[in-house]
Amino acid sequence: MTQIDDFDFKILTLLESNGRLTNQELSDLVGLSASQCSRRRINLEQAGLILGYHARLSPDAVGMGVIGLIEVRLINHTQEYVDSFHRMVADQSAIVDAYKTTGDADYLLKVAVADLAGLSALISQLVAGHKSVAHVKTSVVLNRLKENGMLAQV
Repeated sequence: MTQIDDFDFKILTLLESNGRLTNQELSDLVGLSASQCSRRRINLEQAGLILGYHARLSPDAVGMGVIGLIEVRLINHTQEYVDSFHRMVADQSAIVDAYKTTGDADYLLKVAVADLAGLSALISQLVAGHKSVAHVKTSVVLNRLKENGMLAQV
């Protein structure tokens, strides 16, 4: 684990809320020179503490207005079934987040699809089309209150 100091932590926090900050803007906010901020940002990237920069798009903007949360329980946890399920998750573009969890479900999937028909098709593909899946339980998101640590736009 890379040791970070208060300056690094502040850089990470500022970039998390606005990844488009220039080194000059960052330096003004942190209290270091632009070159020091640049070196620190590069070090944080190389250490794997900054995983990337991206634009946060509205699901409607990309035609994926329906968000679903799907709990998945596997038939068993043999390496073959687990690997097969992981490959399916990696290959399925509608699955935007996937978590291995404790509790009744083995996994929680966040999916984004165009409409309820698309969600139904994805669920059918999970249940009927994948031998490792024993059970799914789906919830449809009615409103997004907060995503990625940020309040959702109304």
